[in-house]
Amino acid sequence: MRSPLRILSLEDDPRDAELIRELLEAEDIACEISRVDTEAAFVASLQQGGIDLILGDYTLPQFDGVSALRLASITCPDVPFIFVSGTLGEEVAIDALTVGATDYVLKTRLSRLVPAVHRALREAGERAERKQADEKLRRSEAYLAEAQRLSHTGSFGWDVATGQAYWSRETFRIFDYDPAAQGSIELVMQRIHPEDRAAVQELLDRVTRDRKEFDFEHRLLMPDGSIKYLRVVGRPSINERGGLEYVGAVTDITERKRADEALRRSEGYLTEAQRLTRSGSWAWKVATRETFWSQEMFRILGCDPEKMKPTLSSFIEMVHPDDRLRIEERAKMEATPSQGVDAGVDYRIVLADGTVKHIHSVSHPVMNESGEVVEVVGTTMDVTEQRQASAALETAFEQIQALKDQLYNENIALREEIDRSSMFEEIVGESPALQAVLTRVAKVGPTDSTVLVTGETGTGKELIARAIHKRSRRAARAFVSVNCAAIPPSLIASELFGHEKGAFTGAMQRRLGRFELAEGGTIFLDEIGELPAETQIALLRVLQEREFERVGGSKSIRADVRVITATNRDLQVSIEAGTFRRDLYYRLNVFPIEMPPLRERKEDIPLLVEYFIHRFATKAGKKMHGINRATLDRLKSYAWPGNIRELQNVIERSIIVCETENFAVDESWLSWTPDETDQGDRPRLRISAAEEKKMIEAALADASGRISGPSGAAAKLGIPPSTLDSKIRAFKINKHRYKTV
Repeated sequence: MRSPLRILSLEDDPRDAELIRELLEAEDIACEISRVDTEAAFVASLQQGGIDLILGDYTLPQFDGVSALRLASITCPDVPFIFVSGTLGEEVAIDALTVGATDYVLKTRLSRLVPAVHRALREAGERAERKQADEKLRRSEAYLAEAQRLSHTGSFGWDVATGQAYWSRETFRIFDYDPAAQGSIELVMQRIHPEDRAAVQELLDRVTRDRKEFDFEHRLLMPDGSIKYLRVVGRPSINERGGLEYVGAVTDITERKRADEALRRSEGYLTEAQRLTRSGSWAWKVATRETFWSQEMFRILGCDPEKMKPTLSSFIEMVHPDDRLRIEERAKMEATPSQGVDAGVDYRIVLADGTVKHIHSVSHPVMNESGEVVEVVGTTMDVTEQRQASAALETAFEQIQALKDQLYNENIALREEIDRSSMFEEIVGESPALQAVLTRVAKVGPTDSTVLVTGETGTGKELIARAIHKRSRRAARAFVSVNCAAIPPSLIASELFGHEKGAFTGAMQRRLGRFELAEGGTIFLDEIGELPAETQIALLRVLQEREFERVGGSKSIRADVRVITATNRDLQVSIEAGTFRRDLYYRLNVFPIEMPPLRERKEDIPLLVEYFIHRFATKAGKKMHGINRATLDRLKSYAWPGNIRELQNVIERSIIVCETENFAVDESWLSWTPDETDQGDRPRLRISAAEEKKMIEAALADASGRISGPSGAAAKLGIPPSTLDSKIRAFKINKHRYKTV
C-alpha cells in the first residue's frame, strides 16, 4: 500500500485547500494536506521536513507565493512547487516558472491540477534518480582515483592516429605534469630516461604496427634529477571512427624496485658474510624431506650446486662414520615437537677426496599452529681451522709452560738482584744515614707491619713509603697516597672511608673511600698529625679490627690494607697537647723510620745535584757540561731547611735561567748561612710541651709574628718554617696577636 502524498498548502482559504484534497482523492491520489497561511508557519513546516509537494497561492494577506518559493528552493530544493492561484496572470506565471516553480494552475481551471501534480512528481523522481546516479558516479570516480593513488597506478587512453591521450589524475602525478595539460606521447617521451628512450620508441612502433598488447618497464628522469621506475601495460582496441587506440595502466614501481635492490644487496651481504665466516645455512621439510642449502653450505660440503640436488640422506652419507649415528638420532629429535632443540652439535664430515672437516651446527624447529614441526632450519660452520689452531695452541701452551717453569727456576736469583738494584732507583745517595734508612726499608718491606716515617718536610718520606710497598708482597696491587693536611677536616672521613648516598648534603651517590681503593695494597697517610680527633678514632678501629664503615652506613667493611704513615710533626708534643691520641700513636709506631735531613747527609749533595741537573736539563732541552767547584761548595755549605725539595727547586730554577752550558746558582737564593740553621752539631734537648710552647710564643713575639725569613721565628728557633707552623697549630697558638700593627 502506497503512503499518502504529503502536501504543504500555502493557502489562506480553508475551503480551497479542502477542494484540492477532494479533487486529488477523486483521482485516486491519497494525500495528507497541511495548510499554512503565514511565513512563520511555512518556514516551520519546511524545517520539519517530510514534504512531497508544495501547493502555494500567489497572493496572501501576510505573505506571498514568490517569497515562499525562494524559501522552499533553499530549504528543500528537490520538492516540486506548484502555484495554485486565482489572481495569477500569464506574465506573472512565467516569472514564477523562471524563479523555480514546477508549474502553475489557475483556481478557475483546477482540472489541470491532477495532470500537473502527476508531471511534477514524475519529474521530481527523475531528478532524484539522476542525482543518485550522479552521486554514484562521483563516488565511483573518487574510489577509482583513491585506488589509483594508493596503488600508484594511473590509467590512460591513447589515440594512435591523432597522438592525443587521456590521462587520469594519478597518471599526471606519476609523470609530474599539471593536470590542466593535454596528455600526449610527446610528454611521455620528454620524461623517459635518455638511456631507455630509444628502446621505448622502438617498442611503441612495433606494437602499433602489429596491433599487439604490450607490457614493459622503463625509467623516468624527473625534473629534480630523481629516477622513477614504471611498468606500462596496454591493450589495443578500435574506436567508433575505426581508428586504433590503446587503453592501459601505468604503475609507479620505484618502491618495489628499490625493495628488490635492497633485498638483492642484503642477500649479497649475507652470502659474503657466510663466505667470510665459513657459515652455511640450510633447511629441510619434515613431511617431504625437501632440503635447501645456501651457496656456502655447498662449498663447505665440497659439492657443486649445478650438479647435485641437496637431500637429507646425501648429507647423512657425508658425516664421518663415527658420528653418523649421533647425527641421525639428532635429526629425529629435531623433527619431534616434544624433543625439538636449539642447542649446537659438533661432528665431522668426510669429503670425496678423503679430507675430514670439523663442523659445528645449530638447528631450530619451525612449528605450525597445531604444534607440529613442519620444518627444521639451521646454520653450519666450518670450524676445522679453529680445531687445528686449538690443538696447536694446546701444544704451544704445554711448551710455554715447560719453558716458563725452566725460566722461573733459572731466574729467581736474577729477579732478586734486579729487585735490590731497582727498588731504590728514585732515592739518590750513598751517605751512611741514608743507607741505614734503606736497610730498615729492606727489612720491613716484606712484612705487613705498620710503618711510621718521620722527618722534616722535603726529606722524601713518600719515596720511602713507595719503596716499602715495592718491596712488599702487595707490590702488584694499588699504592694509594693521601695527604691528610690537604683535605678539609669535614671531608677527611668521607675521603678515607667513603660515604653512602644521602649521608650528607651533596652526597648524591655512593662513593668508595681510599681504603677500599687500596684493597689488597698499601695506603700511605701523609701528614698523619693533621687528622681530626673523630677520624683518628675511625683509623684506630681499622688498625685494631681491620674493618670500617662508610660515612652514613651501618655495614662493616673488611680492610685488607697495609698502612704506612708519615709526619713532620713531633707526635709526642701533639699527644701532650691533646691533639693526637696516644693509643693511635702506638698503633702507628710499630716500625718507625726517621728520615735524616739533608744537612745530616751532605755527602749526598753532589750526587743529588748531578741527578737533578741531568733531569731538569733534559726536560728543558738544554746541555750542561759541568758545575764549578765554588758553586758545589756553596750548595754543600747551605743548611737546606727545605731539604731535598728545596734543593730540587733551586736546581730547576737555575736550569731555567741559566744561559750558558756551565751550571751556576744565584747566591741570593741561598740566603741562610751555615751557622744559622746547621743543626747537625747541635744537641737535641728534650723539653716539656709547656716549655716548648713558651719558647715558640717568645720567638713569635720577638719576630713580630713573622714565621719564615732570616728574621722569622723559625730561624730564631733553628727549625724549618713548616715544622714551626705545625707546632703552632698543635699548641693552638694565635700567631696573629704577635704581629705589629
